[in-house]
Amino acid sequence: MSLKDDLTAVERSLDDLARTVGKLEAQLGKSLDIRRVRSDTDHLRESLGLLKQSAAAGRPPHPGAATQEMVSISDAPYNSALWTDAQDEGLGSRNGHAP
Repeated sequence: MSLKDDLTAVERSLDDLARTVGKLEAQLGKSLDIRRVRSDTDHLRESLGLLKQSAAAGRPPHPGAATQEMVSISDAPYNSALWTDAQDEGLGSRNGHAP
């Protein structure tokens, strides 16, 4: 399947989902849960629209994805002077007693 076919299939599935949610809404009324599902369905439709636009423009899926490169991090220990004035918030005090 091509990208266009895949996007069209997703769009059809979203249409089916929206119709089914509409039927549920008619049966159950406009409860909070149905409104959430309706909102999620609308968000999916908006997201699919944005995805289709970016696919049509030929943009990479993530900003800068084509230009990102691997950054290596050394296994050597950090210089302990970096932590001289740091506070151990959430880790407890240095002497083992709470303030």
